[in-house]
Amino acid sequence: MVKVFIDGKAGTTGLRIYERLGKRDDVQIVSLSENLRKDVAARKDAINNADVVFLCLPDDAAREAVTLVENPAVKIIDASTAHRTQEGWAYGFPELSDEFRHAVAFGNRIANPGCHASGFISLVYPLVRWGLVSPDYPFVCHSVTGYTGGGNKMIAQYENAERDVLLDSPRQYGLTQAHKHLPEMQKICSLARTPVFCPIVADFDCGMCVTVPLFADLLSRRMTVKELAEFFADYYAGQKFISVTQESEGGFLSANALRDTNRMEIFVGGNDERILLCSSFDNLGKGASGAAIQNMNIALGLDEGVSL
Repeated sequence: MVKVFIDGKAGTTGLRIYERLGKRDDVQIVSLSENLRKDVAARKDAINNADVVFLCLPDDAAREAVTLVENPAVKIIDASTAHRTQEGWAYGFPELSDEFRHAVAFGNRIANPGCHASGFISLVYPLVRWGLVSPDYPFVCHSVTGYTGGGNKMIAQYENAERDVLLDSPRQYGLTQAHKHLPEMQKICSLARTPVFCPIVADFDCGMCVTVPLFADLLSRRMTVKELAEFFADYYAGQKFISVTQESEGGFLSANALRDTNRMEIFVGGNDERILLCSSFDNLGKGASGAAIQNMNIALGLDEGVSL
């Protein structure tokens, strides 16, 4: 029986992890009463007596939680931004390469990827790794996400019957180009320049579609749309949760098509001059709680798809 403690169970990611793991008979979830939920001594005891700890906390609180760890065998999976670019932490995107999967499987410190970052990295990392684009390529990325990615406060805003009419339309944010996912996007993909990143939140609960356009004549080796689709299909061949397609829904891609799943679908489209790469998935699934559980399964030597 695996003992699991979710530090920050009240948040959207923590709740999704709790719901999925609560259905398993190989997991015992360690819970704290409401009056002990923020008690440092109680949290420290729970952390050090667990096999796996999920940190579903703000960045500073996640860093503090790590300082409470005294048991070297405890596996920490941090869903915050705090450790995604920190040395000594595995980046929890096992499909990227055998090296990433090995680091998750044998590490006790795993940083769960950000949702927008997962989409961008799924598209850009393979291109840079195989030299199809230069690390100094001027990447631009647009990402449309459901409002649950903004946490409980944003969920309450969107689900308020008397909400502001401005919430009826998509809203672009991160306007200063300082979004918290940018450091991991740049570091994991080994980019020489920071991408221009345009995140957009819209009036639907779960799902997202991350888009990266490419100019074919700026690739290191000119490729057609078909050739690039074949490249991605080969790159992610055999992966349980990632598929590649050139098909759309009558000329549309819906950002919520994969909600309530841990799947990610990569779309390759456009034309042989201007190529569109899109990554669609659930922002609370493969973009958060689903990825965290997948990483736990791998770290414990289980089938990565258990409860997913």
